[in-house]
Amino acid sequence: MKVNYLFPNKYKKIGWLILIPSIIIGLVTHILRYTPDFLDFKVPAVFFSDGLVFKLFNANILNEVFGILIIISSLLVGFSKEKLEDEYISKIRLESLVWAVYVNYGILLISFLFFFDEAFLEIMIFNMFTVLLFFIIRFHWQISKLKKSASYEE
Repeated sequence: MKVNYLFPNKYKKIGWLILIPSIIIGLVTHILRYTPDFLDFKVPAVFFSDGLVFKLFNANILNEVFGILIIISSLLVGFSKEKLEDEYISKIRLESLVWAVYVNYGILLISFLFFFDEAFLEIMIFNMFTVLLFFIIRFHWQISKLKKSASYEE
């Protein structure tokens, strides 16, 4: 099966090398509320105040850096070809993606019902990343199950 929308397999390793440290360091800096001064910049922003307003304002870009690293590396890990990419792997990939969307939006629905104010905002921040992370976890879990069952049958 010809799969054109996937990255080459070599990008998966690069993705893992970026993803794991980015998640760990990103979570630690978020929990500790660490914002290093050397990442304070004037950045362009869009505001809605009596119309659309573009403005420069001072901000620490640490969260943005880790957000970008996590998204790009998650895409590389989740959407790089396997060494042997066949129709069954494609089926597992699709099922894992659908499952991840269902779980993610199930959590989001529960969050709408039970969390408010800053707690809800925190959940929404993490919710940006969870579809990709749930997909990666489930896809690789299913692939490992497939490999174990194949090695067991041999």
